[in-house]
Amino acid sequence: MQGARGGHPVGGTGSTGGTTPAIRDTAQRTATGGRGAVVAALMLAMALAALDSTIVSTAVPQIVGDLGGFSVFSWLFSGYLLAVTVTLPVYGKLSDTFGRKPVLVAGAAVFLLGSLLCAVAWNMGALIAFRIVQGLGGGALQGTVQTLAADLYPLKERPKIQAKLSTVWAVSAVAGPGVGGVLATYADWRWIFLVNLPIGAVALWLIVRYLHEPERESVGRPRIDWAGALAVFACGGVLLTALVQGGVAWPWLSGPSLALFGTGLALAGVVVLIERRAAEPIIPGWVWRRRTIAAVNLALGALGLLMVAPSVFLPTYAQSVLGLAPVAAGFVLSVWTLSWPVSAALSQHVYRRIGFRNTSMIGIGTGALILFAFPFLPYPGSAWQPTLLMLLLGAALGLFQLPLIVGVQSTVGWAERGTTTASVLFCRQTGQTIGASVFGAVANGVLASRLGGAGDLDSVTRGLDAGAVPEATRRAIADAVHAVYLGAGCAAAVAFLVLLLLAPRRFPVLKEQ
Repeated sequence: MQGARGGHPVGGTGSTGGTTPAIRDTAQRTATGGRGAVVAALMLAMALAALDSTIVSTAVPQIVGDLGGFSVFSWLFSGYLLAVTVTLPVYGKLSDTFGRKPVLVAGAAVFLLGSLLCAVAWNMGALIAFRIVQGLGGGALQGTVQTLAADLYPLKERPKIQAKLSTVWAVSAVAGPGVGGVLATYADWRWIFLVNLPIGAVALWLIVRYLHEPERESVGRPRIDWAGALAVFACGGVLLTALVQGGVAWPWLSGPSLALFGTGLALAGVVVLIERRAAEPIIPGWVWRRRTIAAVNLALGALGLLMVAPSVFLPTYAQSVLGLAPVAAGFVLSVWTLSWPVSAALSQHVYRRIGFRNTSMIGIGTGALILFAFPFLPYPGSAWQPTLLMLLLGAALGLFQLPLIVGVQSTVGWAERGTTTASVLFCRQTGQTIGASVFGAVANGVLASRLGGAGDLDSVTRGLDAGAVPEATRRAIADAVHAVYLGAGCAAAVAFLVLLLLAPRRFPVLKEQ
């Protein structure tokens, strides 16, 4: 298959709509059975993965009231996030080895099993364990859905499906807390997980019934790098746990934190040794040796980092500084889900003219300017001002992210597309984890300095009644969020420099065969 170890460069963005025989066969065989049905299944699967990353947040009081375990409830989020993140590279390699359909079916089944177990959990420890099971399936949903989208559509049509998936992800992630709150208030918190079962069952049936992949040529018994998979899982789990819990469960320079980071670095060395010797490594070296893939990995890692600023800190700013009600504060954040997919869908008209790299540089450069502009908003200001910035930021990031994903997927053949897609999603997820830790520390540091060392952002805002915030606290929160946005702007600037200095001006898109 052409491009198994790198493709031939073509002019501009490679407007030939590069596909390979295996991909074209997948699309044709699926089309005969209903490609629309498969797309519907992919959108349902993406919605489930996005919803379950946020839906639990507003139901925590009901869950804790029923099961107890307030001191460890944060692991309801962290456990799911860790499981999704560390399994992405494993599922990517498995989908390249065995095909997308069996990996997606198995992942959906594990996700639904985890959902059912969460619904019958008898204490907080069991619920956390079952959330991790959910995350083990969620990693397959996230990575394989994105890979299948590239398999089903040639390059010229790929922005349409990617824009649909971006819309589903954005809307589901933002709607998650609201849906969780409604279910917990008017039904029971267990319905948060039970509702996954009928939706997931429909998606699973559509995939089994309508997705048809070509039979692969037999090249002997597949060699699976189980040692590498276990090492990647252990290394990622330890390092992400250190990032998630550092500064929260224990101080950054405490014994547990240093022990976790030390263990994680040692395991990283083990991963390198195993992967260098493996015949079919889970994380092959070419992921970082090829300029295009390495640049996209780093750029999307920076994207994950900078997204933490608005998604985590803007609602607090809107309620505490602007005095908005929770619903109105949620709207200020959610407007970027309107402009992001629209911009992503229209980005094809730009990158076909000036290339993937230049289009993404325009998007992230504009995003950096918007993020840097946030601290200059008047104090306390009006709600329309951050709302307008979020609308513009969504448009800028849509112009940044989708060309990179479409572009990097088009530089590899079928046998490498799952691994490539998983690598960029893994970097984005890791960036979000790092961003939550780093920006949380920044916000808490600024807040403590303004208030004379009085607590952190969570403890200060938890007991505040919007509209009756002490002026000193209000200004301190504004300064803390401004500092976070400056950090996010720096992350955007780093992404711009990565694309400028590392990414090739023309992506080596595979020729149509």
